[in-house]
Amino acid sequence: MDGINNNSIVDEEFIDIEACALEGVEVPSGRKYRIRVNQKTYKFNDPVIIGRQILTKARLRPPEDYLIFQVLNDGMLEEIRLDESVDLRRRGLERFITFNSDRSFRFELDGRRFEWGAVEITGLTLKKLAEVNPDEFDVWQEIRGEEDRKIENRDFVSLDEPGVEKFFTGKKTTTEG
Repeated sequence: MDGINNNSIVDEEFIDIEACALEGVEVPSGRKYRIRVNQKTYKFNDPVIIGRQILTKARLRPPEDYLIFQVLNDGMLEEIRLDESVDLRRRGLERFITFNSDRSFRFELDGRRFEWGAVEITGLTLKKLAEVNPDEFDVWQEIRGEEDRKIENRDFVSLDEPGVEKFFTGKKTTTEG
């Protein structure tokens, strides 16, 4: 079966796109596909779908009120327009997340640029996007001309200030001797 023997990837005739990405295997052609949108999974018969189809299948209506991002297996987010097609066989595509929003926000985290569909983001979410252990790392907001601001896991940071917000992570330090 195209070199795929993992039962978590193939369920009946549906190929799990997220499992393929996590296992690092190619998504086979000529099958039906299962994707995760937010916390639920949905099945598609066609490997090439558009943003509007994903939102409609997830019952997020009207689609014009939502933003959809594909999550790549390197943690990066890529916005998909309503009429933009996505090939589910694309290597590295992991899952999708949506926001009930009319605009996206950009920020930098550890030198990588991200797009986000909400006006705020938490410290814990930033750590997850940076793919660091939240118990071992801290995250700071870089503030030009001022001292950098440490962002705790539960702190919300606004992304709608002028310019691109910049964040960085670093190992937690202790002052115990």
